[in-house]
Amino acid sequence: MKKKIGVVLSGCGVFDGAEIHESVLTLLAIDRAGAEAICMAPDVDQMHVINHLKGEPTDEKRNVLVESARIARGDIKDIAEVKTDDLDGLIFPGGFGAAKNLSDFAVNGENCKVHPDVVRLVREFASKKKPQATCCIAPAMYAKVFDGESISPTLTIGNDKDVASKIEQMGSKHQECAATDMVFDEENKIVSTPAYMSGQSISEVAEGIEKAVNKLVSMT
Repeated sequence: MKKKIGVVLSGCGVFDGAEIHESVLTLLAIDRAGAEAICMAPDVDQMHVINHLKGEPTDEKRNVLVESARIARGDIKDIAEVKTDDLDGLIFPGGFGAAKNLSDFAVNGENCKVHPDVVRLVREFASKKKPQATCCIAPAMYAKVFDGESISPTLTIGNDKDVASKIEQMGSKHQECAATDMVFDEENKIVSTPAYMSGQSISEVAEGIEKAVNKLVSMT
């Protein structure tokens, strides 16, 4: 039976949702590793909608679950309905949606709040020693999930000193890493990779994500 890897999406589009390249590369890597991706997202409104051609906010309203369904080809679950025991592994692609829709890190930094179902799944995975992975800006959200908890994971967002500083202010450890590589916190079974936080090309990002996914699946 194929291992089931939960993929938490945050919309559709780098500036207001899930980063599409990272999301698709994650899904591809999971399939190539012989596992099954279970896509999910929260049924909430996006923080805002960005016109990706102009890079400007619009007056539109969009739903995170509905937009994420574009990437998942319609095969997606409401994260509220997903239980930890349904999954063998968990991964969060990046994009501003992780910092705007799954959390409000983009607005409030180290004082941010994280969506309660994200907190639930991540903490339950940690308590059950199940493997999980996080890409791009999403490790900053992870740091907040464990802020004040007994777990202090080692994470990477690449080499952005400002975000790295905020991760450490939230009680986690930051380790610099190239986009083509990943950081493995063996004690907590958490893998992270910088993806487009430092990646200059889709091939660099693909290399790092594939390493992260392969490590994730190998631990299931």
